[in-house]
Amino acid sequence: MVPTLSWIIVALSLHITTSDGRPSSTRLPEPDPSYAVPVELGGNTYINKGLVAFGLIPSNFTDSTGNTMGGFGSAIALKRGSFARQSDGTFTGTIVAQPDRGFNVDGTIDYQGRQHQIDFVLSPFYGTNNLTFDAALTTLKLSYRNTLLYTERNDAATTGLDALAIRPSTSADPPLPEAPSNDHLSLDAEGLVLNADGTFWTSDEYGPYIYLFSEQAELIKAIQPPQAILPLVKGELNFTSDSDPDTGRAGNQGFEGLTVSADGHTLYALLQSATIQDGGSDKTTSRFTRLVAFNVSSSAAQPPLVGEWVVPLPQSKKGKTYASSELHFVSDNVFLVLSRDSDGHGGDDNNSAYKQADLIDITDATDIHNTEFDDPSKPISPDGELDSTINPATYVSFVSFIDDTQLARFGLHNGKPADQTLIDAKWESLALAPVGDPDFPDDYFLFTVSDNDFITTQGISLGQPYNAGLDNDNQFLVFRVTLPGASVPGVSRSNRRPGLGKVPWRQEIIQ
Repeated sequence: MVPTLSWIIVALSLHITTSDGRPSSTRLPEPDPSYAVPVELGGNTYINKGLVAFGLIPSNFTDSTGNTMGGFGSAIALKRGSFARQSDGTFTGTIVAQPDRGFNVDGTIDYQGRQHQIDFVLSPFYGTNNLTFDAALTTLKLSYRNTLLYTERNDAATTGLDALAIRPSTSADPPLPEAPSNDHLSLDAEGLVLNADGTFWTSDEYGPYIYLFSEQAELIKAIQPPQAILPLVKGELNFTSDSDPDTGRAGNQGFEGLTVSADGHTLYALLQSATIQDGGSDKTTSRFTRLVAFNVSSSAAQPPLVGEWVVPLPQSKKGKTYASSELHFVSDNVFLVLSRDSDGHGGDDNNSAYKQADLIDITDATDIHNTEFDDPSKPISPDGELDSTINPATYVSFVSFIDDTQLARFGLHNGKPADQTLIDAKWESLALAPVGDPDFPDDYFLFTVSDNDFITTQGISLGQPYNAGLDNDNQFLVFRVTLPGASVPGVSRSNRRPGLGKVPWRQEIIQ
């Protein structure tokens, strides 16, 4: 079919810029080149082009169950087929966001696992002037859509309660962490991968396991990691998060990162920091964590382990590890890793030193899967010193979330004062969407969302009101980055030309 004249005019006018850097009705604007920060990895140049949007969901917002909608920056994914560029230069789509285990400052609670769908309108801001905080909120408008609750065997609700008991293995499942008070599967959800058939993978901290759920959020299967990663006390499984085991993942340091290869056949999970035997009991020795890969191309009850590598996490000037909070596939052997401190709004200190989406390359890293290092008695880095036979992944600093210049452009800051414009402490999620710029075909929008730990002065947890002493909004940041050879299948609406069609918007959050 011959394209219409109007379509040709739109296509030719994509690179005309406006004076304030905002999208016009006829073009896709581009970032100011002065903000570009290039890095080299594996012979390729990756570019951080700066922050382009900011939004938030208020700390006291409630989901469809009537509970406070918080903590959902623990994991996000873009709903498959939802992302599209509109004729006015904006982008629309749906974020699927997954909270962890609920408001648990005074102990774990019976919080059912869930995911929220949040529609958005992205209006990238490429100007060099500083927006006010209120003006910045118009660059990413957010609209809550619905909530899906997770269930396990026998249609029972999952729970956030500490896993003080163990469910015996069955023909379908390995031994599972459960709460003794109700015998429900204990789930501290962290990673999220959406599959083409509507099913989804979730990684957690308790196991640390990886679970496959149906499109209706019903448990299908559980993946158990190697023995070296399982929490063992005196050689026996002990899934509690209240204390560290003798070997295996440290307490509350499970599979924070989860992602999948472009073809959907290989699932990757990243431990937040080193296992106990690898130095995980102390921040000064917990740098060397593990990245594992499973072949999920078949319907096997227990997908086989097909890869395992060591990732050297960044450390502070005092030698303390900045633990990982997310993992995202970029291209073969290359991933984004979100590493951070816990300072900022809602944290112990207002001033944050490190929050970044960095790059790793495992091309030259030693694959240790199915070797002696999968036995808890053979650590990869005793006392934090890496075994000389192991070559770790290459780790490169990339996108800082706390760059003062970029934050100021959106009315935000790092450090005092501790107000609504302070960058949040905990960022735990990453998602990519293609920009669709023909001059920059490797450019992507990088989304990240904070985990506010359900902190609000007007909270509702399991139907009961609570006051956490602070209003800590759920913040959203969007960057623009160049990722050579990146592959992010299934996110865009491939059956529509850019600018055609509209999304039916629902409840818009008042900001």
